[in-house]
Amino acid sequence: MQKFFIRRLIFAILTLWSITFVVFGLSRMGPDPLLIYVRDDSYGISEETLDKLRTKWGLDRPFHIQYLRWMAAITRGDFGESIAAQRPVTKIIAERLPATLQLAMIAWILASIPGVGLGVLSAVKRGSMWDYFTRTLALIGQATPSFWLAILMILLVAVRLEWLPPATKAASTESFMTQASYFVLPAMVLGFDPWATYLRLTRSSMLEVLDSEFVKLARAKGVSGKSVIWRHALRNALIQPLTVSALVLASFITGSVFVETVFAWPGIGRLAVQASLDNDFPVLAGVVLLFGSAYVFMNFIADVLYAVIDPRIRYD
Repeated sequence: MQKFFIRRLIFAILTLWSITFVVFGLSRMGPDPLLIYVRDDSYGISEETLDKLRTKWGLDRPFHIQYLRWMAAITRGDFGESIAAQRPVTKIIAERLPATLQLAMIAWILASIPGVGLGVLSAVKRGSMWDYFTRTLALIGQATPSFWLAILMILLVAVRLEWLPPATKAASTESFMTQASYFVLPAMVLGFDPWATYLRLTRSSMLEVLDSEFVKLARAKGVSGKSVIWRHALRNALIQPLTVSALVLASFITGSVFVETVFAWPGIGRLAVQASLDNDFPVLAGVVLLFGSAYVFMNFIADVLYAVIDPRIRYD
């Protein structure tokens, strides 16, 4: 187990290093980021000023020198300064990160609890109309694009029925119920696909456990049906959903770009889109590096959880 832990930790560090290299390389392959200062009117910036800005941002240095300086700053927690906003990238990300984390946690709760519960119910009622209905919903959930579902929910629930606010995040001065109403639509859209994943995964795990020998033995000894399902089958079937939950949470953080853009949510995903439109490579590199780090860390946690929770798994 210790060797597995060390091996996975080294692999995670190498993956993070690869992400930094790719992110920095892609940020230098695009157009000149200083072009955002140039205007079509008569108040454009002179070439001399642009040269000074290139020197300020280190864009006149060779690629490897720029990368090493950037990596040295990253290790100190300094992601540089936004070219468009003229503010530290860490402060910009810190302002947007809480909104994304709040949305991700609510979406995770809306996806995991109903998904696991319906998965158990579908497995227990195998072959029934309820089983076919939930499996159809799960298939639709995994096949529906999140951006299309977001637009549909806005048009139907917010615009046509006027049940919920259409977009953005309520001010902190609003009441709790008003703030909560703004979370409903984006959280439901963000959690719809993972909800279907939880349902299908829990159902397959439950069916495998229900067909196992120890469950058949428990039933032969006269153990009640509810006890077999909740005390014996579910405890073993939850191993896979629990380990996958770390990856699902990471996907909420990294996959919130489309949902936050459609709902005008002031989070990291929308910040990444705006930075790409502005060609603001310090902000874009910081956000992408944050996304990659979150996914690598959650993947590492999932691997460790799987080895710890399931005693049948042994890693040499």
